[in-house]
Amino acid sequence: MTPSTCLGDAWRQAARRIERLDARLLLEHVCGCTHAELIAHPERAMSEAQAAHFEELVSRRAAGEPLAYLVGSAWFGGLEFVVNPAVLIPRPETELLVDLAARRAQGLDKPRIVDLGTGSGIVAVLLARRCPQAGVTATDISAAALDVARANAARHGAAVRFLEGDWYAPLGDERFDLIVSNPPYVVDGDPHLALNGLPFEPPQALSDGVKGGDGLACIRRLVAAASRHLEPDGWLLMEHGYNQALAVRELLSEAGFREVASWRDGAGIERVSGGHVSLMRAEA
Repeated sequence: MTPSTCLGDAWRQAARRIERLDARLLLEHVCGCTHAELIAHPERAMSEAQAAHFEELVSRRAAGEPLAYLVGSAWFGGLEFVVNPAVLIPRPETELLVDLAARRAQGLDKPRIVDLGTGSGIVAVLLARRCPQAGVTATDISAAALDVARANAARHGAAVRFLEGDWYAPLGDERFDLIVSNPPYVVDGDPHLALNGLPFEPPQALSDGVKGGDGLACIRRLVAAASRHLEPDGWLLMEHGYNQALAVRELLSEAGFREVASWRDGAGIERVSGGHVSLMRAEA
């Protein structure tokens, strides 16, 4: 591309190397134009800096880097969230976790909710917005991830308390009406980790890293300590892999959870499992 390249030519050239939609979105991002403006004025010239930046982003996309990281944002639950390589890119299936949690929280007066391993903060932010009566806390072991989460909470006016630490560690002896989490659950070494841009995402947020494991190490930790942080009849809801529902239900049942169940996402896959603790367990 040359400094005199126009929008239309840049789009056409880039579409030979990457998906046409991706090329369009990158062009709009670089040039600060809308889709309508791009269609109406394809003859508009790009500056030298814009052409160089666009060429860089197209090359990175052609190499497999996710579009969301290139433009610095992704949509989830009807809101646009800041994302960068410190956090996972939101997936549509996680909306099931938010929906299930919101339904339970909305039936309570002033529920206390904690999102463990919050990452970009999408679950905590949406719950705070949908349940303004709730007190929402979010934890993560990654300071970089918490920076992103705080930015997203501020962007959307969500009242969320963020704490740095490993799972329950920063919570002390606090108890909650609802614990939610989308923990790492991909089996270490799964070939899918090399596909669809996943090599660019934080590996510690995708897999528990246990060699030869089943991907459930983090979920086991969540289940084992949940009763110490749940109010009587409090719920634990967790997202998990497409083939892990049965194993997660067994873990919950063995830990004394009641009404253990799994729920299907929009693709019909059992994607979230959970249950609630008995009075005796919650007071243990």
